Amino acid sequence: MTLQDEFPDGFPPEQIPRNAIIREGTMAATAIQVVIPWLRRAGVPDAARDSRVLMAEAFGVEPGALPGRIRDPLPKPVAQRFDSFIKRRMRREPVSHIRGRRYFMTRSLMVSANVLDPRPETEVLVRLAMEEPYMRVLDLGTGSGAILCTLLADRRGIASGVGVDTGEEVCQVAYDNAQSVGVGDFADIFISDWFEHVEGTFDLIVTNPPYIAAAEMADLAPEVRVWEPHFALTDGGDGLGAYRRIAQDLPRFLRPGGRFLCEIGPTQAAAVRALLEGAGLTGIEVHSDLDGRDRVLLGRMPH
Repeated sequence: MTLQDEFPDGFPPEQIPRNAIIREGTMAATAIQVVIPWLRRAGVPDAARDSRVLMAEAFGVEPGALPGRIRDPLPKPVAQRFDSFIKRRMRREPVSHIRGRRYFMTRSLMVSANVLDPRPETEVLVRLAMEEPYMRVLDLGTGSGAILCTLLADRRGIASGVGVDTGEEVCQVAYDNAQSVGVGDFADIFISDWFEHVEGTFDLIVTNPPYIAAAEMADLAPEVRVWEPHFALTDGGDGLGAYRRIAQDLPRFLRPGGRFLCEIGPTQAAAVRALLEGAGLTGIEVHSDLDGRDRVLLGRMPH
């Protein structure tokens, strides 16, 4: 395998030492400084931050505890782990995949290459959902289960819910997160193509579906385009396919007075609003993320 094979997306292999390795006995702070230029040459956006996070991971501590180890010489296992982590990051593998977890709101959730990383933008949807009471939740395309687990934890012992996705590996991640968050007894997670195997009605339905148009995929960062599951990113068409499927069946599953919240792409508000109005929802609101971009639509089923 050549270095060009190892580092896709235009990484200049001649700029990386061919025998670069972090060795046993190197001081942690020195090792961090050594690898920052490697990461920068690979195009990693925040090389300094990522090097510190991965050093903490190599030590087996949280990043906040790293200052207490920063002058330690690296034991051989730590040096080997850090070297491996950095080489993976140079391939633009996301830090969350390397660590196997990512924070969403206040919780550390397990992630893998089979699920979409939970993102800060999705917190907008969750916070809106929590503004009003709910008893029965449906999370369509649950992925890591970040939305469902957070909502059930906020109404622990009061609310219950269902999370569905299309693959066994995906549902396993969501199940494991429900157990780790302590809401496993209140979450039913299973394979379903949107509403296909869902039964009953819900007073809250939420979703973060694949909404990136196929034509936009090439513009995504390698961390997303190469490493995250394409089925969770795009419908292979105009990015509206999932909303059409959901809107078609939504009236059968959303109780009168119930709320529907969905994450959208920044240019999709008008198109998705029209689909939801066609499904009979009223009072549709568009909410922005922290960057001021349209991010979440909220609609209600009339009484």
